[in-house]
Amino acid sequence: MLGTRRPPRLRWLVALAVLAAPFVPIGNHRAAAAEPQITRVIRLPMADGVELEINLGGRGPLDNGRLPQRPVIAEFSPYGQSCCAEWAGPDFNYLQVHIRGTGDSDGSFDSLGIQSQRDTAAVLAWACRQPWSNGRLGLYGFSASAIMVYNSLHLPLPCVQSAVLGAGTHELYRDLMVPGGVPNFLPALGVLALIGAPSLAAGPARLQRAPLTALTTFKGMFEMGRSFQKHPRLDSWWRERGMRGNVNKIPILMVTGFYDVESRGPFEAFKELRSEGAHLMVVGAHDGVPAGTGGSDATRRRWFDRFLRGVDNGVDREPAVQLWMSDGDREDMLAGRFVKTAADNWPVPGTRWASLSLDADRSLHFGAGKPARHSYVEVPSLPTATDPHTTALLGYFNNMPALTNMTIPESLGLSYTTKPFASDVVAAGPASLELDLSSSAHQTDVWAVISDVSPDGKAHPVATGRLRTSYPEIDRARSLVDATGAIVQPYGRYDRYRPAPIGEVRRYRVEFWPIGNRFRAGHRLRLHVLGASAYSSPHTPIVNTVRVGGPNGSRLLLPVLPGSNLAFAP
Repeated sequence: MLGTRRPPRLRWLVALAVLAAPFVPIGNHRAAAAEPQITRVIRLPMADGVELEINLGGRGPLDNGRLPQRPVIAEFSPYGQSCCAEWAGPDFNYLQVHIRGTGDSDGSFDSLGIQSQRDTAAVLAWACRQPWSNGRLGLYGFSASAIMVYNSLHLPLPCVQSAVLGAGTHELYRDLMVPGGVPNFLPALGVLALIGAPSLAAGPARLQRAPLTALTTFKGMFEMGRSFQKHPRLDSWWRERGMRGNVNKIPILMVTGFYDVESRGPFEAFKELRSEGAHLMVVGAHDGVPAGTGGSDATRRRWFDRFLRGVDNGVDREPAVQLWMSDGDREDMLAGRFVKTAADNWPVPGTRWASLSLDADRSLHFGAGKPARHSYVEVPSLPTATDPHTTALLGYFNNMPALTNMTIPESLGLSYTTKPFASDVVAAGPASLELDLSSSAHQTDVWAVISDVSPDGKAHPVATGRLRTSYPEIDRARSLVDATGAIVQPYGRYDRYRPAPIGEVRRYRVEFWPIGNRFRAGHRLRLHVLGASAYSSPHTPIVNTVRVGGPNGSRLLLPVLPGSNLAFAP
């Protein structure tokens, strides 16, 4: 797994670590060099006078007990952990920068916004000129610190040659905090707790150093929580907290997992930066890595060796996309049962999207379905099953299949199931649900889950889609369209609010985050439509009605990799 520090002992704390700095062990560290670890705490003033705390570290061979000139790997984190990671070895020096208003840095936290982005560029310009820097800088990030880099790429970042970013978001609104326009409250609370705790711990020292600055910092923590409430739509505040180009043209290794809580972001960032040398490894981040793979550890070290030290190790010539996919469910994948493939782009070239219609008999099949209307009461669903992305943070549930399969929640919603597959089918890519739906309320949350149904009848969730019905519009120009003209990855418009008239049937296009799973021969695929995960925004029960059947009825568009024949057993 990605990370530089040990996870907390109490597993329930991990649930709050949604945007946590690298809290997951990275595997086997290199053996520590004989020379001592040299660390130094630096207070660096920004242009407006705010001082950031920076931890500098490195290991021998030393120069008279001091750090010699080396390439420098920098991380910008809001979690205030102490320096210094050494997973890339003694050939590098390291910086860990507390983002303004977090840890022991002064100022007001701006939720990874414009001022923090400017600080990132300023710190890098300073680091480039220091005697312990050889003028070649690399950026490391995991989750929040990865988001900090993505958000800053539109600014010139002096001396930066490359980056390795685990998890993170391409658009903070769409990829984590309000996916599908549905507030994601558990991650929001986790962010607030994990950023606020180190700042509170540093409060006494900050009060002693500069009482007025301390008040500004505490106000920034409060404003972060208010901002999530004040900006329900995708407005300019959120756009400032998304990726806006890469003027630096640096090659980036992006690492995520299909079940990661921020899985969508790295896929979208890769698509934007593929021509600039980006690589995508889908081997696990917050969600864990398959046993026996070692995760991205070795590739991450080779990436920095290649672009910061000039070692021609061939990592840049490897396939740009490497996928480790589940083989029925996430638990089996973590145990070492997985499917691997490689390609030069995402979605994988040659992918086709199978159109599976929802039918009156609750089946999924090719061709038009029989017309019918099916109703369900939207009540909060069992989140450990219906939101596998957030549940992946909770290692406590790894050995509780009764809570992570769909047996309990599917009884409270609708489900549509294929016949058994005639041969193995590997599904990888974005998926889309076109759903005709009416509701007893002006606003409801459409929650959809794709499951792999094993021969014993248990349904194992492998992908989730969500959409608040007040956002029915899409931006077709930014949506992914397949060769048939079908919109297979809708790009929702979350800046325009359009409540639905009660009882009126509207078509909704629900985006699923990328799926990566092999459905074995004899298994079936099941689509669930049910109440939103209890991790998300709660509301009073609502009656929703789905219209199926007819030549243009509700359907699931499923990505199928080349070589797979999606056919059903007789």
